[in-house]
Amino acid sequence: MRVNMTVNGRPQQADDVWEGESLLYVLRERMGLPGSKNACEQGECGSCTVRLDGVPVCACLVAAGQAEGREVVTVEGLPEYAERRTSGESGGSALAPVQQAFIDAGAVQCGFCTPGLLVAADELLERHPDPSDADIREALSGNLCRCTGYEKILDAVRLAAVRTSASGEAS
Repeated sequence: MRVNMTVNGRPQQADDVWEGESLLYVLRERMGLPGSKNACEQGECGSCTVRLDGVPVCACLVAAGQAEGREVVTVEGLPEYAERRTSGESGGSALAPVQQAFIDAGAVQCGFCTPGLLVAADELLERHPDPSDADIREALSGNLCRCTGYEKILDAVRLAAVRTSASGEAS
């Protein structure tokens, strides 16, 4: 089957997709977007989190055909997605605010969980620009990190919230 979707703001097409093929496989192997990681293939770790029509989902659990006609945002598309959200245009920023905050807070270690955490955190900040620690923990609860105690990850989300509020991005 052929699957047409918008990925990171651009129309994309995947041909010869079989019924059981996951959205994760199509994104990584057919579209060359390796940011979403393939770890558990059971929706338990969150490493493959993408946004499907704005909602965070585990791409390993979504059949590619379910993305037909829908919008997918991967970690690679976060900078452009953040710009479109705030200004209505995309100018090609190198990193989304949440991505820069993860770097600045030292929240990136091995990097395997980072794409899913970034996508989930970005969605939280769009929905709730000034989240409490409980809000952050809930939003990231589907994402497992084996390297950290999560404190630097929480610091990064807090930092992104402060920065986006100060810059007027959160509306």
